Amino acid sequence: MKSLDDYRQLVGDGALAEIYTQARRLQGKRILHINSTHQGGGVAEILRSLVPLMNDIGIEADWRVLHGTPDFFAITKKFHNALQGGSLNLTDIKKQIYIQTNEAFSAYCHIDADCVIVHDPQPLPLIKFYKKRVPWVWRCHVDLSQPNEALWEFLKTFVLRYDLDIISTEMYRKPCLGIEQRIVHPAIDPLSLKNKDLSKKDVLKYVRKAGIPTDKPLITQVSRMDIWKDPVGLLEVFKHVRKEVDCRLVYCYDMASDDPEGNGVYQRTYRKAKKLVESGDVIFVLGSSQILVNAVQRVSTVLVQKSIREGFCLCVTEGLWKGKPVVATNVGGIPQQLVEAENGFLLDPFDTDGF
Repeated sequence: MKSLDDYRQLVGDGALAEIYTQARRLQGKRILHINSTHQGGGVAEILRSLVPLMNDIGIEADWRVLHGTPDFFAITKKFHNALQGGSLNLTDIKKQIYIQTNEAFSAYCHIDADCVIVHDPQPLPLIKFYKKRVPWVWRCHVDLSQPNEALWEFLKTFVLRYDLDIISTEMYRKPCLGIEQRIVHPAIDPLSLKNKDLSKKDVLKYVRKAGIPTDKPLITQVSRMDIWKDPVGLLEVFKHVRKEVDCRLVYCYDMASDDPEGNGVYQRTYRKAKKLVESGDVIFVLGSSQILVNAVQRVSTVLVQKSIREGFCLCVTEGLWKGKPVVATNVGGIPQQLVEAENGFLLDPFDTDGF
């Protein structure tokens, strides 16, 4: 298990000393994180590193996962899409399933903590079903800049019960929300299997095992299979690029357990790419192994992120950490990670020719 001391060479003595100093006030405090999946997606990845490190510095941190039916996750995925600007028919049935799932979870999940941090909209209503004796924090990782208004008004009835709302960028701040809002940028774990240094020998071993040839330049996107990651648009960009450069496209994708739309997006994208897959020009790789994702990013010539909307998109920082140029869209938290024409390029999501 990693310790905070393992990061000393990366951040320096001053940063570690400051963390230990600030942590003294939290010694023995119980902090509970709640989200809706233990695997797949950025939140689970962040918590896998954050919770053990919180425990290492003397905080008693815990992590629980909200359980739900397929209907619940189908609804919360629609909510996710609508919060990022998609349309939604917000029926009473959808509201009922959403609320009742959280209520049912509260019936068998005892909370005994000094602070509760709820991640994203799926477990948001939980606060309604507990006697609120301690601070509750809503950590929203979603792009809230242009939400579906009807949905936002519905969710706000739960948000207002919280003591604090943590968002990823200033553009997600909601004016006149009524509770305090603070910005905390997400971060990668440089010592995780996904980001630690790999030898060239190991990189080649993992990519060859995955069936990825390295005889041509590789353009790679690492992301969940999600309409907001624009996988079909990525294929169109690749068709333009391959007219000028003999290269391959690698789509290193993942499926989050709380995203029931992922397989459907994959099937549609694969059908669009079928001829290119058969010719070996496009390669789909399931990135369920963190060390494989690490190797794929390191072997790539350029990394792409063609998202239409984004929360923050740490895949960009992952690529930059590995010294790779990144071509990405200027949405969500991506512009806060890329310096135009210095370590990458920012483009409009629909500028296919620009890509």
